[in-house]
Amino acid sequence: MTKRIRALLIALLAAIPLAANSFASQPAQEKGKRDEKKFEEKLKKEVRHQLVMLPWFSVFDNLEYQVEGDKVTLSGSVARPSLKSDAEAAVKSIEGVASVTNNIEVLPLSPMDDQIRRATYHAIYGEAGMWRYAMSALPAIHIIVKNGNVMLEGVVDNEMDKNLANLRANQVPNVFSVKNNLVVAASEKK
Repeated sequence: MTKRIRALLIALLAAIPLAANSFASQPAQEKGKRDEKKFEEKLKKEVRHQLVMLPWFSVFDNLEYQVEGDKVTLSGSVARPSLKSDAEAAVKSIEGVASVTNNIEVLPLSPMDDQIRRATYHAIYGEAGMWRYAMSALPAIHIIVKNGNVMLEGVVDNEMDKNLANLRANQVPNVFSVKNNLVVAASEKK
């Protein structure tokens, strides 16, 4: 019995260097690509998490990002000037980020735009059936207002909700134009 165990152990010890050689024989580039892809996906999730967790990020801001390797490019529009620097600082603090390019636009400070933001928010989220988009900590439809022009950003469940949000935003007084960039969730998966 002990001879069989010894023979088995010797066979296993002899097989270890062979197995190690077969793993080492894979091209280094192939390993790097797989690891790089995983790293980039992990980085994307962490960047998104850090941006969503910003304390002053609201329904009136739209933050977007692009990750290429260890470089992150921020874009979008924010209503508060401090949010631009807060977003950059949060992303820079992520382990693995080498550089951050901050292309976030700070929207002009305007009492009229603030009034349009509030009115558009109430017009869209006050509509029966649209309130469900406001139920999360960060509502799904973002309202960006610049010089009286409204841009709707985000994701909705269906084409009817997209059109309803557009219709409601167009009914707000003092709005010059509405650009509807809402994406229908079903078309996003394709």
